[in-house]
Amino acid sequence: MRKVLVPLAVLAFAVAPAFAAGEAEPEVESITVSVPWAGDELDTFMPVVEAFEDQHDAQVNVVTQRAEDLVEVLPAQFAAETSAADVIMMWEWWISENGEHIMNKNDLWERYEDDMVSPPIVDAAGDVRGVSVSMNLKPGFWYRQSFFEEHGLSEPDTHEEFVQLLDDIQQIDGVEAAIGSGNGVGWPLTDIVEHFIINYGGPELQLDLIEGNVGWVGTEAEDMFREQLVPLLEAGYFSDPVDFTEMIELWWDGDYGLYPIASFITGVVDDPDDLGVFALPGQRAVVQAPDSFFIPEYTDNPELAREFLDFVLSEEGQAVRAEGGDRMVPSTAVPDDAYPPAMREVASLAAEMETLVPDLDDEIGGDWQSTFWDQLTLLWVEPGAIDDVLETIDAMDVE
Repeated sequence: MRKVLVPLAVLAFAVAPAFAAGEAEPEVESITVSVPWAGDELDTFMPVVEAFEDQHDAQVNVVTQRAEDLVEVLPAQFAAETSAADVIMMWEWWISENGEHIMNKNDLWERYEDDMVSPPIVDAAGDVRGVSVSMNLKPGFWYRQSFFEEHGLSEPDTHEEFVQLLDDIQQIDGVEAAIGSGNGVGWPLTDIVEHFIINYGGPELQLDLIEGNVGWVGTEAEDMFREQLVPLLEAGYFSDPVDFTEMIELWWDGDYGLYPIASFITGVVDDPDDLGVFALPGQRAVVQAPDSFFIPEYTDNPELAREFLDFVLSEEGQAVRAEGGDRMVPSTAVPDDAYPPAMREVASLAAEMETLVPDLDDEIGGDWQSTFWDQLTLLWVEPGAIDDVLETIDAMDVE
């Protein structure tokens, strides 16, 4: 049975003025924007919506819908030439493969491309179908500065120091495990694996895996798992997988010392100024996971939808998004001081890297992605299953 598209949150921020008796309320143009965020993550996006509404005398209804649900629902909607939203955030691979249902944005991209570090999402013909409006970076291991100070800990400079740090944290009274393992549908564990891939195989290995140029058995990828990651899992330095939102609270309370997850965490913790972050020693690249928007062909208000996307990509819209603090923006026109302090630290770490690389499982997508998630969850609870895990991943076709 197909899932039914049910908005988890619908927020309208237009305020209706008072009118004399019998006077008709003027009609206000409106669009619906679909994003996967809720709670604190959604709160950091809403100032962009409010700024647009103020400038355009329009109403933007924001609905929360996960990509994992949309991938089931959108094909049926598009087949009926309808869409529940006018602007939709979705995985890049999905946007690229469904270009016939998505409005062309070549002219919009040409206006901003010189300032953007994230490439557009194009279809087979090379036409722009989606654009990145913000991005999560996956810089490595987050910690509370107060936790490190209390226990005399410091960031590692070598692999040996990293392992020693894990052992030192493990010995602290009350700590369940050195590293908290966030999970959910499976993606948070991929953040960890990709960080190890890039560090021990280089950004080239990440790109080769995405392109299907190398496999997962008998390659550097297998070496990374067997020599670097699995020994840490077997030593108990990683916790069992826990829902990533629950893990944030547990880690913040001191049950775990480190938490590897994307930079959105700066917008959801109680005190972002207490955050510290480090990459594995020797890291040469960092993963970026773009927040990509598209406009379906079946929108009821294409002009207002394009105006909204235009504003979000503009220097003003990008600056407002940066001020939210839980995302970086792809526009180089936005200065570093537009970010809150915790995100400036992420920007500084990223600036030390040679390059940004795509998110592996989001880039490949499809059945491969869900299989990858499932197999990593299995590996976390049963490290001895490494042979079966790698063989299963390797057997999946990278399209």
